[in-house]
Amino acid sequence: MNIILASSSPYRRRLLERLNLPFQCIHPQTDETPWPDEAPANLAARLALAKAESISTLYNDSLIIGSDQVASIEGSIIGKPGDFDTASAQLRSSSGRQVTFYTAIALISPNRDRQRVHVERFRVQFRTLSDGQIADYLDRERPYDCAGSFKAEGLGIALFERLIGDDPTSLEGLPLITLTTLLGELGVDILRI
Repeated sequence: MNIILASSSPYRRRLLERLNLPFQCIHPQTDETPWPDEAPANLAARLALAKAESISTLYNDSLIIGSDQVASIEGSIIGKPGDFDTASAQLRSSSGRQVTFYTAIALISPNRDRQRVHVERFRVQFRTLSDGQIADYLDRERPYDCAGSFKAEGLGIALFERLIGDDPTSLEGLPLITLTTLLGELGVDILRI
């Protein structure tokens, strides 16, 4: 079975490689603009499915995996910062607070006859951070393409007091525990490939 990850994210690619599946990555053409008053979990689910659907129309003989992650503080969406100043402001806002991440995964089976969508919620309690700590962290890791302005798989773990959730890989952008379950529902047993 051909498997396609509808993503250009190097983080998602590395995560999926951990399952030792043969797959290819194809960049989806998806407008990621939130709808007015769209809840973070709904946005993540809609975008994950839209990414998968944009690829499945071109490769209907393949199993397509789409994923998206949305971070929020008290319901307000935090996007990818893009630069130092925005990342610094995001981390100051997160300092001493809890940030919730919604990582959605969507699977579309070959021939588009079945699909699964799931949103994994994961919360992060941030340490109280000084401006100096934030600046030093950003200079060292430069997480400007990451929702929430950190890389949990790297030095970003030092920003946290506590992680609360079922699937730590969801924090990195692709919930592998959930993905393994959803693949099993579509007849792909990761341990038997």
